[in-house]
Amino acid sequence: MTDDGTAAAAATSTLGYEQARDELIEVVRRLEAGGTTLEESLALWERGEELAKICRHWLEGARARLDAALARPEGEPGGGPTSDNS
Repeated sequence: MTDDGTAAAAATSTLGYEQARDELIEVVRRLEAGGTTLEESLALWERGEELAKICRHWLEGARARLDAALARPEGEPGGGPTSDNS
């Protein structure tokens, strides 16, 4: 039997970048609007931290892929720009 934290982490890790970003925007909107209890605010903050971590993970992965593509020798598929302008 898994605990709720492990199950929630597993479900969260399957979020795509856009889904996590959109949910994070909603969390921030709710926090900025106020009107929540301290407990609700803390839960929203914690969720926001999780979502920010997911977004950061996706962006770091994208950066690594871009860096790898730019590091390939010219003329290699997916490599840097070539001088052939034809």
